[in-house]
Amino acid sequence: MRLHKVYHRFSLSSLTSPPFLLPPSSTLFSHYSPPSILSKRCRISSSRTRNPSDNRFLQSMSTSRLQNLVPVGSIATEDAAGPNGSVDAYEDDELNSGYRLPPSEIRDIVDAPPLPALSFSPKRDKILFLKRRALPPLSELAKPEDKLAGIRIDGKSNTRSRMSFYTGIGIHDLKDDGTLGPEKLIHGFPEGSKINFVTWSTDGKHLAFSIRQDQEDDRDSKLRVWVADVETGKSKPLFPSSDVFLNAVFDNYVWVDNSTLLVCTIPASRGNPPKKPLVPSGPKIQSNEQKSIVQARTYQDLLKDEYDEDLFEYYATSQLVLVTLDGTVKLFGEPSIYTSLDPSPDQKYILLSSMPRPFSFNVPCGRFPKKVDLWSADGKFLRTLCELPVAEDIPIAFNSVRKGMRSLNWRADKPSDLYWVETQDGGDAKVEVSPRDIVYTQAADAPEDEKPNVFFKLDLRYGGISWCDDSLALIYESWYKTRRVRTWLVAPGSHETPRLLFDRSSEDAYSDPGSPMLRRTPAGTYIIAKFKKEDKEGTYLLLNGSGATPEGNIPFLDLFDIDTGDKERIWQSDKEKYYESVVALMSDQSEGDLNVNGLKVLTSKESKTENTQYYLQQWPDKKSCQITSFPHPYPQLASLQKEMIRYQRRDGVQLTATLYLPPGYDPSKDGPLPCLVWSYPGEFKNKEAAGQVRGSPNEFAGIGPTSPLLWLARRFAILSGPTIPIIGEGKEEANDSYVEQLVGSAEAAVEEVIRRGVAHPNKIAIGGHSYGAFMTANLLAHAPHLFSCGIARSGAYNRTLTPFGFQNEDRTLWEATDTYIKMSPFMSANKIKKPILLIHGEEDNNSGTLTMQSDRFFNALKGHGALSRLVILPFESHGYSSRESIMHVLWETDRWLQKYCVSKSSEDVASKDDESKGTEGYENKPVASGGGVVAEQEDIEVGSLLQFNTRSSLW
Repeated sequence: MRLHKVYHRFSLSSLTSPPFLLPPSSTLFSHYSPPSILSKRCRISSSRTRNPSDNRFLQSMSTSRLQNLVPVGSIATEDAAGPNGSVDAYEDDELNSGYRLPPSEIRDIVDAPPLPALSFSPKRDKILFLKRRALPPLSELAKPEDKLAGIRIDGKSNTRSRMSFYTGIGIHDLKDDGTLGPEKLIHGFPEGSKINFVTWSTDGKHLAFSIRQDQEDDRDSKLRVWVADVETGKSKPLFPSSDVFLNAVFDNYVWVDNSTLLVCTIPASRGNPPKKPLVPSGPKIQSNEQKSIVQARTYQDLLKDEYDEDLFEYYATSQLVLVTLDGTVKLFGEPSIYTSLDPSPDQKYILLSSMPRPFSFNVPCGRFPKKVDLWSADGKFLRTLCELPVAEDIPIAFNSVRKGMRSLNWRADKPSDLYWVETQDGGDAKVEVSPRDIVYTQAADAPEDEKPNVFFKLDLRYGGISWCDDSLALIYESWYKTRRVRTWLVAPGSHETPRLLFDRSSEDAYSDPGSPMLRRTPAGTYIIAKFKKEDKEGTYLLLNGSGATPEGNIPFLDLFDIDTGDKERIWQSDKEKYYESVVALMSDQSEGDLNVNGLKVLTSKESKTENTQYYLQQWPDKKSCQITSFPHPYPQLASLQKEMIRYQRRDGVQLTATLYLPPGYDPSKDGPLPCLVWSYPGEFKNKEAAGQVRGSPNEFAGIGPTSPLLWLARRFAILSGPTIPIIGEGKEEANDSYVEQLVGSAEAAVEEVIRRGVAHPNKIAIGGHSYGAFMTANLLAHAPHLFSCGIARSGAYNRTLTPFGFQNEDRTLWEATDTYIKMSPFMSANKIKKPILLIHGEEDNNSGTLTMQSDRFFNALKGHGALSRLVILPFESHGYSSRESIMHVLWETDRWLQKYCVSKSSEDVASKDDESKGTEGYENKPVASGGGVVAEQEDIEVGSLLQFNTRSSLW
C-alpha cells in the first residue's frame, strides 16, 4: 500500500454508484473496474474494502479525477516530546509500554474533523452530504471476529468486521445556477446510529440505508434496513417487523424497481452458531493423490476444518426477501450463500450468484464453487446459467483465469440480454491458442436448448465491454507480459467487420487517448454517451483523459469522431497554476444523442495550496459555477512548497519524484534539512515508459493519517514517491536485477536532493509500507551509505515464505530460486548496520505479508546485533485504522527520525568499512530501468491487472 497517496480502498464489485466524491483531504488513487460490471445498480457503501491488497498496476486508459470520485463502500498518555521535539524528551523509562501520542504538530493534523463525502442523485438535482467521524477507537477493532475463507466476519452484526460508517446524511438541492439549497437532514432513525450501504432508488426519490447500534445485546447490534423520502427527509424501517435483520457478509440489497427491494436477510430459523467441538472428529487431512497441480499465493484466514466450514456457512447464508416501500414482504427462493443480486435493466429478471459446497481449505472464498441462476423479478426460478467447481488450480501466471463462464452480466443497452466470456486456453496464460477468449450473448428469455451467439473472439485476455447501442460497443483486451492493450469498435446489431480503435502499451501514459464518458440510462445502467454537433454530421464520443505529458498531467476532453478518428479538444485543464479534471457528465437526462452545445460536466479544481473544490461547467460558454467551499483541512501547512522534480539514473533512465518542503523554508537561509524518502518500487517493460512523468505539480497535497507528509510539520524535507523502476526488457525478467536497479534509483534520488541543497547528506531516512517496506530493508542492506535509518511498515522480507509468487513475480521459488534468495533482505540481515524500525499489524490479512515476516526478520537482525525495533500493533490489519494505533505509529516514527536522522546518535552510525561491504559488487554493475506501482497482490483475475478505465466519470 502506497501510504503517501492511498488511505482508503474500495473493491471492484462496488464501482457502480452515482457520482461519489470524497473531500480533498482524502486523496485516493484511481482504481478502475472492468466495464462489464457497469450495469449493476447504484450502491454506496461506507464499509471498508474487503481486499486489503493494492491491485493497482496498469491502466490502459486514464480518467478524470477518480481519486475524488468513488463509490464509498464506502487513549493514551500525552507525548513526552518537548516543545521543539528534542530527542532527549523521548528518553524515558516507558519506551516499551503503553500507547503514545506524537507531538502536537502532527497530532493536530490527524485529529482534524473529516469533511463529508458527497453523492449526486440519479437525476443530478440533489447532493448527499454523508457525515463522517474521526479515527475509530481501538475498542472497535478489539471486537471478536471470525477469520473464515479469506474474509473476516463480525458475528455480532453479521457483517464484514471493521466496517467504517456514516453518522448522518444531509441533502442539498443543486440549483440550475450551480448553487446549493439549504441542508435537509435525513431524520427519524435512532440517534447514534451507524449508517452503511446508502443506496439511491433508480428514480432518485428514495434512499435505502442500513443502520446499526452497538449494544451488548447481539440482537440490537445487527443491521436493519431503513428507507427515506428524499423530499421530506423522513425515514422509517423498511420491514414492518423489528425481527428482520440484514446479512451483509456478501451482497446486501438492491432496488428491483422504484418501490421494491430484494434484501439478503438473516434466516429467521437459523438458530445459534455451531459450537466448536472439544474433541475433533479426526485428524486434519488434505490429499493430492490425484497429483493435481495447485499453486496459490500465501493467502491468510483460510478455512481450517469442518467447524470453520460450518461457521462460514452459518454467517454467510441469507434468506432473500422481496419487500416494497409499503411493507409488503415475500420470501424469494431458499436460504443460500448469495454473493450478488443483479436485476435486469427492464426489471423483469434477476441474476442470483451463490456459493454452494464443497468449500476449500487452500483458497479464499472468491475461488469457491459458483452457481448463477436466472429468476423472474417476482420470485420464480427459471434456469441455472452456470455451475463452476472450486477453482484451486488457476495457474499463478498473470492473465490466468478461472475455467468456464465468467463476467456474466446484463447488457447495459438492452432490456434483458446477457453476455459473458469463456476462456479457450483452459485458463492458463502460458498456453498458446487463438482465440484465447470468446464473448457470448443470449437473451434471458431464450429457450434452454438455444445456443448462445458468438459475439467476439479475442487473442488477448478479455478486459471488459462498454455498451452503447446496436451500432456501437467498445471491447477491451490486454496481455500482461507485453503490456499490450487493444480497444475494438464493434456494431452489435450488424455483421460489420470490427475495427481496431486503439492498440498501445498500457505503460505508455503519453499515448493514452482517454476513456469514453458514459451516460446514465433511465434503467440505472451506464452506456457510452454519443454526441452530435450542430454544424457537422457524424457520431462523436467524448474522451476524458488524464493528459500525461513530460510537464505533468494536463487533463482534457476530446470530441472523437468514431468514423474518421479525428479529435477536437474542447476542454483542457489550466496547466499554469491549477489542476482541473472532469469528474462527471451532468447533462445526460435527455433521450437520444447529446448535443455538444448543451454539455454540462462536473469538474474539480485544486492547486498546490488550495484543496479540491467542485464546479459545474456548461457549454457553449463554458461558464463555471463553484458548488463546494471546503475549508483547508490543515491550514498550518497551507503554504507548504511542492515541486515535481526530474533526474536521471546512471543508466540513463529518467526518474521523477515530488519534493515537499515546509512552509517558509528558504534553502539559502535555512540550509539543508533532514529528509524522509518514502517510496514504492514497480515494474516496467521498457526504459522509455519508466521515465514518463505521471501526476501533476499542481495537485493538492492530500495528507492522510499515516502520510509521510505529516513530517513537514516537523521541518523535514519529504521526497515522496521517487520512481523506483525495475525493468525487464524483452524476455528479461525484471526481478533478476532487482537489487541493482533498486540501489541505482535510490542513489539517483539521494544525489538529487543533496545537489539541490535541501537535504543534509547524513540525515536522510528511507521508509515505505508493504512492498515499500521490502524496499526499505533491501536498501539498508545493500546501500547503507545512502540513508541514516529506515522505517518499514507491514512488509515481507523472506521470499521463501511466499514461494508461489509475490507482487508482480509470477515464477515460483523453484523456477527462480536465485532471484527469490537475492531479493530477500532476510538473507542479508547480517549486512544491515543502520537503525531500522519495523511496524506490523498483529492481524495482517494481506496476501504475503504475514506478521511472522516481521517477527522473523527482527530475530535475524537481533541475531546479528543490528540496531532495530519491532512494534506489533494489536488488532490492526495490513493498514492501520484505530486512533490509538495510528498515533502510536506516528510517535514511534517521529522518535526514530528524531533520534537516528535528526540527531544522528553515534551508536547508529556504521563504519565506512561496513558501508562499503553493504554495496560491494553493485557500484560497477549496469543498472536496468523501470518504475510503476503495485502492492502485495492477492491472486486476481485479468480485470485487475491490465485495468481498463472504460467508465465515464459519472456513475
